[in-house]
Amino acid sequence: MEIKENAALVVVDVQQGFEDLGFWGPRNNPDADGNIASLIDTWQATGRPVVFVRHDSAGPDSPLRPGHPGNVFKEYVEQRRGKGAGPELLVTKTVNSAFYGSPDLGEWLGAQGISQIVVAGIQTNMCVETTARMGGNLGYQVVFAVDATYTFDLEGPFGWRRSADELAQASAVSLHGGGFATVVTTGEAVDAAVRPAP
Repeated sequence: MEIKENAALVVVDVQQGFEDLGFWGPRNNPDADGNIASLIDTWQATGRPVVFVRHDSAGPDSPLRPGHPGNVFKEYVEQRRGKGAGPELLVTKTVNSAFYGSPDLGEWLGAQGISQIVVAGIQTNMCVETTARMGGNLGYQVVFAVDATYTFDLEGPFGWRRSADELAQASAVSLHGGGFATVVTTGEAVDAAVRPAP
């Protein structure tokens, strides 16, 4: 795998509100936050662009609603904002895809000449997957760092219930098997990003 010199890291919705397990339920992948931090550090150290995405929920009871303490980025993300040598963008959104936010992510990527994005964040099977799928549809080369994401147990129709791990695996299989993205580990993405160009 090659990580291009101007590949953008898109960090989706790493906000304090996702710490409210009473609202969201059981989560998976306790190593996700450390992996997200590692990706940000690598992208900033190599001068690559980083996009921070924040979900401003319209739900009146959502921990991610504007004005609520849960709307802000987790501390480790906030501490890293503005610290990189490369370009940085803040996108706010009210829907799942970071491509339907403000300012327009696609326009910004186009202006920077970026064709490859690496996607990480919360939740694996919701906003992170939706952003990756749409990126693939729009023609970007999408890399999905699955262990730099996490999600929560979820109940759907017919009483069907899936664990967070099952949902994350399903996202990875759908994205990779369906050709929307290349699913990798954080270690693989970091190694490719620091590898000297051939």
